Amino acid sequence: MTLKNWCAALVISAGAVSAAIAQSDFPPSANSKQAAPRLVEVMSMAQLQHLKLWHAGKAGNWDLAAYELRQLTNSLAEAAIFYPAIPISNVTTMKEPLLSIADAIAAGDNRKFAVSMRGLTDGCNACHASMGRGFITISVPTGGQPPANQIFSPSESGKKK
Repeated sequence: MTLKNWCAALVISAGAVSAAIAQSDFPPSANSKQAAPRLVEVMSMAQLQHLKLWHAGKAGNWDLAAYELRQLTNSLAEAAIFYPAIPISNVTTMKEPLLSIADAIAAGDNRKFAVSMRGLTDGCNACHASMGRGFITISVPTGGQPPANQIFSPSESGKKK
C-alpha cells in the first residue's frame, strides 16, 4: 500500500484526524478497552512528529519523512478515536493536507512539501481555535537547527537504490 493510500485509509477508517488540543476536558471514549493516553500526551507527540517531519523533508530524507508522516497521522487518529468529542469537521479537514504531504514525499518535491506543511500547520491551528484553544499555535519550524539528538540527512544505508 502506498503512503498516500495508507494515509487516506487511516483517515477514513478511523474517522479521525484531528489537530492539537494541549489540555482536555473531553472524557475518553467509553469504548476504549485500555486506559486512553491523556490528550495532551497525544498532542505533544504529534507536535514533535510535526517538527521531525519538517526537518526530514527539508533534509530530503524522504524515507524518514514518510515514517514521521505515518506516526503523525497515527497520533492524530488516536486523538480522534480516544476523544470523540473532537468535531468530525476538524477530523476531515486534515485529510487534504496529509495527502498533499504524502504526494510531496512520494515525488521528492521540496517545494510542494513546504507548501503542504504550511497547509497542515494551518489546519492544526484552525482546530485549536475551533476548540477554544486558539492560544496553542503551531508553526512551521523557522530555525536552521533540527533537534540535536537526531540526524535528518539521508544516511548511505538508508538511501534508496
